[in-house]
Amino acid sequence: MNTIRVVVADDQALVRTGFKMILEAEPDLEVVAEADNGVQAVSAAKRERPDVVLMDVRMPEMDGLAATEEICRTDLDPQPRVIILTTFDLDDYVYDALRAGASGFLLKDTPPDDLVNAVRIVAGGDALLAPSVTRRLIEEFARRPGAARPHAGFADLTERETEVLRHLAKGMSNAEMATALYVSETTIKTHVSHILTKLDLRDRVQAVVVAYESGLVVPGAGSP
Repeated sequence: MNTIRVVVADDQALVRTGFKMILEAEPDLEVVAEADNGVQAVSAAKRERPDVVLMDVRMPEMDGLAATEEICRTDLDPQPRVIILTTFDLDDYVYDALRAGASGFLLKDTPPDDLVNAVRIVAGGDALLAPSVTRRLIEEFARRPGAARPHAGFADLTERETEVLRHLAKGMSNAEMATALYVSETTIKTHVSHILTKLDLRDRVQAVVVAYESGLVVPGAGSP
């Protein structure tokens, strides 16, 4: 069994302890370091080379967004994946976190089983954006001033890949896309893989962000 190595970054010791207890109760999860500010989080990521970093947004010295950006642009092997920890009153930070390179986010009051599942999902290379979360948040945070910035890689996408990207950005799961396009989930996964490769993106979260920022999908336009 491969052990998933995790760094927990939060300025509240009680929160860190709680997350550590939940994660280390699982045989395949190990908390290799804790950090109470962004500077420590970056240092721990570079030193420990974890698979996943649980990152609070508001921390002293360096906030979670800056720390996430620093970790994601540093050439590490393996490249740690960052899950942003947030609360409803911090939702305004989520879109910026995704742009900084986070692979998803969790609410701090997430049930223990969901926390464990989230770490496994992100460690496995998938993005942590449930369809309901995508619909509620990505459209909200994409409503920002500025002209759309087309992505040069769009020219390399096939018509079907572009269609899949639109569905993906609208918050549809692989199963939902497979049903809508009358193909198998395996085919959908293949299309998503090709999209990420052609657009030089790390994961599905980045694909969603690019789809909105480029104007391929318009916030509030409804279902594809």
